[in-house]
Amino acid sequence: MSAIRQSFRLFLLLFLVSACGKQQTLQGIFQKSTAHQEYARRLRQAHLDETALGRDWLAAADRALRDSLVVTLPFQETGFFRADRASAAAYRYAVRAGEQVNISLTLAPGTDAHVFLDAYELSPDQTAPRPVASADTAALSFSYTVEDDRQHLLRVQPELLRTGRYTLRIQRAPSLGFPVKGKSDAAAGSFWGADRDNGARRHEGIDIFAQRGTPAVAAVPGLITRTGETPLGGKVVWLADAEHGQHLYYAHLDKQLVQAGQLVKAGDTLGLVGNTGNARSTPPHLHFGVYRSGRGAVDPFPFVRRADALPAAPATRPERLGQWVRVKDKQSALRLSPTAKGAPAALLARHTPLFVVGSQASWYRVEQPDGRVGYVAAKAVVPAEPLRRESLPVATDLLLVPRLSATPVDTLPARSTVAVLGDFGGFRLVRSGSGVVGWLSPAAAPRG
Repeated sequence: MSAIRQSFRLFLLLFLVSACGKQQTLQGIFQKSTAHQEYARRLRQAHLDETALGRDWLAAADRALRDSLVVTLPFQETGFFRADRASAAAYRYAVRAGEQVNISLTLAPGTDAHVFLDAYELSPDQTAPRPVASADTAALSFSYTVEDDRQHLLRVQPELLRTGRYTLRIQRAPSLGFPVKGKSDAAAGSFWGADRDNGARRHEGIDIFAQRGTPAVAAVPGLITRTGETPLGGKVVWLADAEHGQHLYYAHLDKQLVQAGQLVKAGDTLGLVGNTGNARSTPPHLHFGVYRSGRGAVDPFPFVRRADALPAAPATRPERLGQWVRVKDKQSALRLSPTAKGAPAALLARHTPLFVVGSQASWYRVEQPDGRVGYVAAKAVVPAEPLRRESLPVATDLLLVPRLSATPVDTLPARSTVAVLGDFGGFRLVRSGSGVVGWLSPAAAPRG
C-alpha cells in the first residue's frame, strides 16, 4: 500500500472517531437530520467527498435508492460488508396499510462498526422516495407502521473502512390488537370487498366468527365516541384511535358494555359478539372496520393479521461470505429476487468470479466484477479455486477492479507466478504468491 493511501486511511480513521463518537438512534420517527445524513455532512465538511473512497460511499448511498433487490417478507439474510470499497445494500418489499414492519440488524461478534438503516416509501409516480424511519447502531430492532399499500425500501450501509458480517430480518406484525378475545385472524370468514346485497355494495370490513357472548375488545387504547343501534350494524361501538388518526367500528354486537365519552385501554371489553342488525340470519360474528381520517374505510385485515413467523435461516454455507466463488456451469442466472419468475437480470458465463456479500435460504447475494448485485443459486457456484497458473514476463500492476483505469492494489515483479481464479471481460482475477487478490488486464499476457 502506498504512503499516500496509508495517510488517507489514517485521516479517515480520525474522521470516523469524531463522527461516530456519539451514537444516534431514531426508532420509528424520522427527525430533521438522520444519522446517515449527518455522516454524509461530516464527510463533505472534511472534504472526503473529494477522495475516491468518499465519492464512492456517497454514490453507493444514492445508487441504492434507485437499484434495489426485491425480497418477500418475512425476510432474513446474513450479509457482509468489506473495508476495501464503499457499498450499500438495498432491499425492496411490498407492504400494506396497517401493518407494522419490524426490522432488526445484528452485527456478528467482533464486528465493530456503525451501520446506517434507512427505510423509505416508494412512490408509484417515481418521485423521490419518502423517508419513513431511520437508525444507526451496532445491534438494533426498530418498527414503523405502514400508512399506504406501497413498495418500501430499506437501505443498509456501513461507515467507511469497516468489514464484518450482519444478520438482517424484516418481518410484518399487526399494528392493532385482535378485536375478539381468544381469537386470531384464522377466525375471519368474510373479507374486505366481498359482495353485499347482490352486488349493490361492498363489504367494508372483516367478519370474525365466534360464539355468542364472546368479548369484543379494544384493539388499542382510545375514546369511545359513539354507541347505538342501526339497521345494518345492529348494536355498534365506535372507538377513536387518536395515535393513528383512525376510528375502529364494532358491529352486530349482542350487547354493548361501554358508553360514549368513556376512555378504554387495549384489551378492555367493549361488548359481546352477536348477530344483531342485518346479520340476524348469520352465525354470531363481529363486523370489524377501520376508518381512517380523510380516507374512509380501509381493509382492516392487515391491521390485525398474525405476525410473520421467524424467517428460515440460510441453508447456504456461511463461510462463503466475503469470499470469491465462480460460476460452474456454461451459464447461470443472476436474479434481482430469489422468487422472481421469467427472464433473469443477467446470464453469467462459466468461470465468472462473483464476490459473496449475502446469504439467504439456498441463494447467495453476489457482486459481479462490474459492481452489479443480484442473487444466484448456491448450487450454481463453486469456490474460486485456481483454474490454472500463469507466469508474468514483466512487472505488472494488480488492479482493484477489472477496469484499465482502476487503482493498483499491488505491483507484481517480473517472473511472478499467479493463480487464476476466474475470467471476466478479458480480465483475469488472480491471487499472487503473497495472497493478494486482484485483476490482471488483457494486456498482461502470461509467459508462453
